[in-house]
This record gives sequence, structure tokens and C-alpha cells, in this order.
Amino acid sequence: MTETGSTTEARSGEDVLVVRNLRKTYEAEEAPVRALRGADLDLPRGQFAAVMGPSGCGKSTLLNLVAGLDQADEGEITLAGEAVTGRSEDELARMRRRHIGIVFQFFNLLEGMSAQENVVLPAVVAGTPRKKAEGRARDLLDLLGLGDKAKAAPGVLSGGQRQRLAIARALANEPTLLLADEPTGALDSEGGHEVMELFRRLHAGGQTILLVTHDDDVAAAAERIVRMKDGRVVGAGADGSAGSTGSGGTAGTSTPGAVTTSAAG
Repeated sequence: MTETGSTTEARSGEDVLVVRNLRKTYEAEEAPVRALRGADLDLPRGQFAAVMGPSGCGKSTLLNLVAGLDQADEGEITLAGEAVTGRSEDELARMRRRHIGIVFQFFNLLEGMSAQENVVLPAVVAGTPRKKAEGRARDLLDLLGLGDKAKAAPGVLSGGQRQRLAIARALANEPTLLLADEPTGALDSEGGHEVMELFRRLHAGGQTILLVTHDDDVAAAAERIVRMKDGRVVGAGADGSAGSTGSGGTAGTSTPGAVTTSAAG
């Protein structure tokens, strides 16, 4: 993949995700845990960004707040021009169905359903007519190399196949933003490679992706690396115009909007 941050900006001209001064503290027995301490992030449409940082830096908390799976204590999140913060649980669920696909580390597939039904279900829940949902599910399974596994139960699939199925499910409603939390963490090296090749293909097709990982090789698939430390985005990685690059970006250029400098962290 050869796209840089400047290419993405040129083809989109807008931010899908805007995070401002995000703060989250969890109560614990010994002392409160300040997971986020004023995080800021801009993600332009069509960009593939990987969030990296040491354990406990707040990267998974950031992803959960963006997905509306948890509530921030302070700050603002705007997704596709709509406020995420301050909404009710029902409103957040509707927003997720419209705008967000989530890929979890441990798949979270429904074992009592076939592969195809795992992909059909979220679309039907979102109000898509069943025939249309089934057609998109078949298309996604074909796209992801699982067309011959449509009737199989998730439990008989390999780890890489199960994660590809989870990605198909996340794409069922054509999400504005695809979120992935350590998507290769439960896979062997071969399965991890399969999944990251798929993310590259999705990004090349225009999908906006925000991925959390601790693995340098996984992050290298992204065009931009956002580094976090102590609950904040550090260095120059907060906006879509500067930061460190993965294989998709070209460091060291001065083109406006390009990903240019390595962030500390």
C-alpha cells in the first residue's frame, strides 16, 4: 500500500472522527485509574490508523469510548458529524448500527449460528430486509474467501477464518468507521498475516479504519501510527496531518497533510 496521509486528505476532505479532550477514570480498590487524561484525535475519511502504546496507556479505552461501549467523564467525540458523547444507551446502539463495525480480539461470534447467519444478523437487526441482508452476507463471505464456509459453524473454522468472519460481520452494515481491538492477538502468525492483508484490501477500497495493537508488524500495515502514553495521544499523531507512518505512509515529505514525523511514546 502506498497511500500517504496527503492522499487520503485529497480524496476525502473531511474527518470521520474527531476526539477532543477525552477523559475517563475508573474507580479501583487501591486508587482511581486515570485511563484517559485529555486525549485528542482526528481521523480523516479513508485513513487507516493504528493506535500503539504501552499496556495501560488508554488505547483500548479510547476505542471503547469511540464505539459508544462506555461513557467518557469529560470531552467530546464526533463521528460522521454526529455527537457520540452525552447520548443514551439506545441512541448509542442506533449510532453503532449506522456508523460502526467492531472487530474484537476473540471474535465474539455466535456459535449456534452458521457463518452466513452471523453476518446476516446485524443487518437484519438494523432494519435491512432479510433477502438483501443475505445477499450482502454472501458477497462479503466471497470477498473474504469464506464463500464455501457459509453453512459452517464458527467453531469448525481456523482462527484466521473466524477473524475474517468477524470482519465480515463488522462490515454487514457498511460502516463509516471500522474499529479493531488487537485483531491478530489470538491468532498464529499465518492467521495474523491473512487478517492484515484483508485490512489492507479494505483500506485500499476506501474503508476508514482505527486499529489498536501492541504489535509493530501489525501497525506497519497502517498508513498512520498514532502513539499513546499515559492516557494521551503524544507527539504529532493527534491529527490527520502528522504522525509516524506504517507501510502505507511515506515519512519525510513536506506535502501538506502527509504523515511525516515519528511520535514519541
